[in-house]
Amino acid sequence: MLVNKIEVNNLTKIFGSHPQQGLKRLKDGEQKNEILEKTGMTVGVNQATFAVKPGEFFVIMGLSGSGKSTLIRLINRLIEPTDGEVLIDGKDITKMDTTSLIETRRKKLGMVFQKFGLLPHRTVLNNVAYGLEIQGVDKQERFEKAEKAIEDVGLKGYESSYPDQLSGGMQQRVGLARALANDTDILLMDEAFSALDPIIRKEMQDEILHLQNKLGKTVLFITHDLDEALKLGDRIAIMKDGRIVQVGTSEEILENPANEYVSNFVKDVDRSKVLEASHVMKKPEVLMTYKDGPRVAVHKMEEAGASSIFVVDKEKNFKGLLTIDDAIRAYKEKIDLEEVLITEIASAAPHTPLHDLIGIAVEAKYPITVMEDGRLLGIISRVSILSGLVLGKEKDEVTSS
Repeated sequence: MLVNKIEVNNLTKIFGSHPQQGLKRLKDGEQKNEILEKTGMTVGVNQATFAVKPGEFFVIMGLSGSGKSTLIRLINRLIEPTDGEVLIDGKDITKMDTTSLIETRRKKLGMVFQKFGLLPHRTVLNNVAYGLEIQGVDKQERFEKAEKAIEDVGLKGYESSYPDQLSGGMQQRVGLARALANDTDILLMDEAFSALDPIIRKEMQDEILHLQNKLGKTVLFITHDLDEALKLGDRIAIMKDGRIVQVGTSEEILENPANEYVSNFVKDVDRSKVLEASHVMKKPEVLMTYKDGPRVAVHKMEEAGASSIFVVDKEKNFKGLLTIDDAIRAYKEKIDLEEVLITEIASAAPHTPLHDLIGIAVEAKYPITVMEDGRLLGIISRVSILSGLVLGKEKDEVTSS
C-alpha cells in the first residue's frame, strides 16, 4: 500500500535560456537573487520536497512571487521542470510520454483555477459534463455524473442556468463540480477562492472542507492567505523565494515557526480561529455507563471530588450528564437513570474553532462535550478555552521579546 498520494522530490524550475547552468549555480549554493543578477535567469521553484498522504488536505501558502503557482503547474506538468521528480501514486509524471501524461491528468488530477473558466454558451450541466465529453464518455453517463457533482456542491436546480445568471460563488461551485464529475483522486486548487467576496469565500471554504471529508479526495490547495491556509490545511507548506521553508500542521507552525520569516507571518494570527476543540479538550475525570447504576455513580463522584458525571453506553455514545443530587435521588427513589439525566448539553465537533465556542462557553452551565458520530471524545470547560488562548499569546510575547 502506497504511503503517499503525491511525492515531490527536489523539484526545481529555472526560467531562462540556459536553465541547466542556473541549476548548477543553485546546487553550488548561489541564491535566487544572485543567479538573476549574474545570468538573468529566474528561479521559480527551488528544490521543493514534500509528500501528501491519501485523503489529506495539503495547503501550499506564500506571498506573490513565492513560487506556489509555478509549483502546482509543475505537479501536473503544465510547466516542464528543470530538475526533480513528481510521483503520483508512485509513478513519476515528469518522465511520462504524452499519452500517459494525458491519461494521468484525466484520471488522477482534477484542476480548479482562480478564474472559473466556464464556457458562457453552455449551461451548468453542460459545463460540468465538459471534461467527460472530451474523454468520450457517453451522454447518459456523463450527465448522470455531472448531475451528482452539481448536487454535491449544492447547485441542484441550476442545471439549465448559464454562467452569467450565477453569482461568483455559484460559478466557482460549477468549476468545482466540473472537477468532481471527472472523479479524480486528487484535486489541485490554485487560488480557487481568492476572487470571491469574503462572505462567499468563507462559504466555499466550508463547502470544500465538507466535500473533502465526504468524498475522501486528496486536495492540494494554493493560497496567499494565511488565515485560509490555517483553516483548511491538515498540513501547510510555507514558501518564500521558490523554497519551502516549513511544513507542518497549523498548531506546529504557530507554536514552532521555523525561522523569522514564518514567525513574522504568524505573530498576528487570531488563535481562536486556528485552535480547535480537539486541541483543548480533555478526557472526563469521571465516566460511567448505564449498567453502573446510581450507587456506583455516587461512589465515583465522591472518589473524584466531582459533583457530576458523564454517562455513555458501552460504545462510548454520549447519553447525558448525571449530577450528584440526581444520582442520590435516583438511588433513594429507585428511579431509572434515564429519567434524571441532563441531555441538553452544548456540544462541538473535534474541528470546531475555539472562536465558535467562546460564546457557547459563556452561556453554558456545564462543560461542552466534544463528539464525533455520537461518541464522546472529550469535554471542554470555560477555563480550557481561555487558557488555550492566553497561554498561546504569552508564548508569542516571550518569543518576540
